[in-house]
Amino acid sequence: MIVHLIDGTYELFRQFYGRRHLSKGKDEPFGAVVGVLHSVLEMIETGATHVGVATDHVIESFRNGLWPEYKTGEGIEPALLAQFHPLEEALAAMGVVVWPMVELEADDALASAAYIAARDDRVERVCIWTPDKDLAQCVRGDRVVQVDRKGHKIRNAAGVREKFGVEPGLIPDFLALVGDAADGYPGIPGIGAVTAARLLNQHGSIEHFPANVLGDSRDRALLFKQLATLRTDAPLFRDVDELEWRGPTDGFAAYGPLLGDSRLLERSLQA
Repeated sequence: MIVHLIDGTYELFRQFYGRRHLSKGKDEPFGAVVGVLHSVLEMIETGATHVGVATDHVIESFRNGLWPEYKTGEGIEPALLAQFHPLEEALAAMGVVVWPMVELEADDALASAAYIAARDDRVERVCIWTPDKDLAQCVRGDRVVQVDRKGHKIRNAAGVREKFGVEPGLIPDFLALVGDAADGYPGIPGIGAVTAARLLNQHGSIEHFPANVLGDSRDRALLFKQLATLRTDAPLFRDVDELEWRGPTDGFAAYGPLLGDSRLLERSLQA
C-alpha cells in the first residue's frame, strides 16, 4: 500500500490565496475548505486509499517557549483563520483521518505519521504532500518521499541531496545554520546555503563541529536545530489500516449546504 500524508494547513493557505487570485479578491466564507476537500477527493479518485491530514489547530506550539520570535498566528488574515477549524470538521465528516495539532505542529504530525507508517512492511511508500523544507528531514531513500503538488515534483533522498547539498538527516542542522524566515529564526550570521552544506559534509552534525567553527554562536545554532527538528513521537495511530478511507460519514450530507457546494457529497459517494 501507499500512505499519503497531507499538510492540511499548507493546502488551506494554497487554496485560499489561489481562489482569491481567481476571484479578484472576493473571499468565499468556506472557499478554501471546499478546495481542500475536492483536492483530497481527487487524490482518492486517482487511487489513494490510505490518507491522513495534519493541521495546525492553533499556530503556536511548544517551540514558542524555546524561541520567543518563533512564528505565531499574528498576521494571518481573519477570513483564512476562520476556516482552520471548519476544515478539520469537514475532513472528519468526509471520513478522512485528521490530526489537529495543538502543542505540536502539523509538521510534527506528518513526521510522526511517516515514522509509524514506514515501520510497517506492508507499506510500499509514504508520500508526504508538502513543499515545506522542514519535511525533507523525513525522506528515506525511495520509501519515504516528499511530494510538491504545486511544483509537480517528487523528492526522494537523492532529490534532497540535490536541492540542499546534504543528506535528509542533516536538514535540521542545515536549517539551523541558514535559518528559516517562515518559522521565525534567523540562522547564523555569515553562513549561507553553500557554506552550511560544506561544513555539514565536512564535519557532520553541528554537535561534531570543531569549537572554532561556530564560536560563540554554537549554543544558538543548537537551539535553532532543536526548533528545526521535527518530532516523531506523536501517538497518532497504531496501525496503518486506520488510515484507510471508507467513504463519507452519514453526517457529511449536511456539509454540502453548509459549505455551499452540493458536488462534495455526490463526488465522495462516487469515490
